[in-house]
Amino acid sequence: MRKPLMSATAAIALIAGAPAAFADMAAAEKWINDEFQPSALSADEQKAEMQWFIDAAAPFAGMEINVLSETIPTHTYESTVLTKAFEEITGIKVNHQLLGEGEVVQAVQTQMQTNRNLYDAYVNDSDLIGTHSRMQQAVNLTEFMAGAGKDVTSPTLDLDDFMGASFTTGPDGNLYQLPDQQFVNLYWFRKDWFDNPDFQARFKEKYGYDLGVPVNWSAYEDIAEFFTNDVKEIDGVRVYGHMDYGKRAPDLAWRMTDAWLSMAGVGSEGEPNGIPIDEWGIRMEKGSCNPQGASVSRGGEANGPAAVYAIAKWDEWLRKYAPPSAASYDFYQSLPALEQGNVAQQIFWYSAFGSGLVKPKSEGNNVVDDDGNLLWRMAPSPHGPYWKEGQKVGYQDVGSWTILRSTPEDRAKAAWLYAQFVTSKTVDTKKSHVGLTFIRDSTVRDESFTERSPKLGGLVEFYRSPDRVRWSPTGINVPDYPRLTQIWWQQIGDVNAGTFTAQEAMDRLAAELDDTMARMQEVDEQANIYGGCGPRLNPEVDPAEWLGKPDGPKAKLDNEKPAGETISYDEMVKIWAESTPN
Repeated sequence: MRKPLMSATAAIALIAGAPAAFADMAAAEKWINDEFQPSALSADEQKAEMQWFIDAAAPFAGMEINVLSETIPTHTYESTVLTKAFEEITGIKVNHQLLGEGEVVQAVQTQMQTNRNLYDAYVNDSDLIGTHSRMQQAVNLTEFMAGAGKDVTSPTLDLDDFMGASFTTGPDGNLYQLPDQQFVNLYWFRKDWFDNPDFQARFKEKYGYDLGVPVNWSAYEDIAEFFTNDVKEIDGVRVYGHMDYGKRAPDLAWRMTDAWLSMAGVGSEGEPNGIPIDEWGIRMEKGSCNPQGASVSRGGEANGPAAVYAIAKWDEWLRKYAPPSAASYDFYQSLPALEQGNVAQQIFWYSAFGSGLVKPKSEGNNVVDDDGNLLWRMAPSPHGPYWKEGQKVGYQDVGSWTILRSTPEDRAKAAWLYAQFVTSKTVDTKKSHVGLTFIRDSTVRDESFTERSPKLGGLVEFYRSPDRVRWSPTGINVPDYPRLTQIWWQQIGDVNAGTFTAQEAMDRLAAELDDTMARMQEVDEQANIYGGCGPRLNPEVDPAEWLGKPDGPKAKLDNEKPAGETISYDEMVKIWAESTPN
């Protein structure tokens, strides 16, 4: 039976001479008709879902709340469009502020340290799941939805529909964060250049194998060398075989912790993160919640041969194969730079910026043709020589709604309503068309994305395949993401600056990670700050006792550049399509 458009709450308000609730439903219908299309829901289902929001929000009408997220197209859409829709439909005003990711993490950290309610909710990465599940300063959403927040938890939330919910679940099995947007790091390349018969013949003659999607880092390096120093120029434009960034800034840390090391081969077998060694090189035994160290001398791998190889290649490729300006780019500058059209490939590229690479040529995007057809594609990133089958294969960012316990309950409830609204099935399909950051299975399987998939370069095929959960965020081995991530960029920046070698920098980084975790261990043992799940460091021993041992850090390879291996793009997409679950 179709749910009536006017609820009892609205009827009472209308009789009392205050037709706000009725106006809200009218507003909802307007937004459904004018903005929230396409949708995985029918129009009637959308209206019913919005009616629930109207009723649940009635006690909070007139409230003004503050939320914070990083600056990506999806959040810009939420901040400029969905806040207006939410206010007109529910009467709750949301100030949705946008800052850089580093500033968001800093704000989260500050609120946790001071217990001052700076923001009522955050979209912060699920990389913090190890922090939130240990420190118990984030609202346990599983308990909240069954208890204090039951009256503001939508019956159509459908948690099983969220593809990234496993990444926002703590080791206790409870949900601490609700995915709002997620994007994957995949290999990006100029398919039109790779399909050029002349380039194919020249590459095959020089390297002895086909120009195609690189399976390993050896092939990636060969392709980078080929386009940078053999092709050199296309249509009068100087071209390069690689893109990256190297500015000494906090976002340089993400380049490494976002699975750069794991692609090279750091870590143990196991998904979503290696057990016992994760992609940061931090050791934590299976069944434990206590990290044991990052240094090889403690059984970790942050300064092991695979990690040193990864950092050395990052520095080498940036210098030899990327545009000269790349070394001074930060995260936000490097990704739109692909629109210039002078780069052949990028070893891993954040799909959150896909919306810029599908815009028309008239808007300055040089990686589409005059008719708007893509000249590029995305594919799985290649892996380094230390990587073994069964290891983590890549990174996926899952920006997720997080409410801290220092937020007053009424404000937390209002913020929870907003979080559910911007991730609701009514809204999500349209939001995903804007930002291309899929969170719901029902959205990625919507007919509108079947129609649009040829113009999205493989993104839809990826999210319809099992690989969508094989690419995973930072996991639970990292006990305090905000504190530990700050260590990375400074040490990595020293490599790019030429101050230290890759080995020296990673030795310093691993030691600093261990020193920081030692202090965390001390406060956890004294005051239970991490709920007993803080670090418990292994004693330091000769690294030789760990290197090359089962479940230990990998020993140095005699040959770090095996033969290059590639696969054709069409064959790779076929593998995705054939493995797509029904």
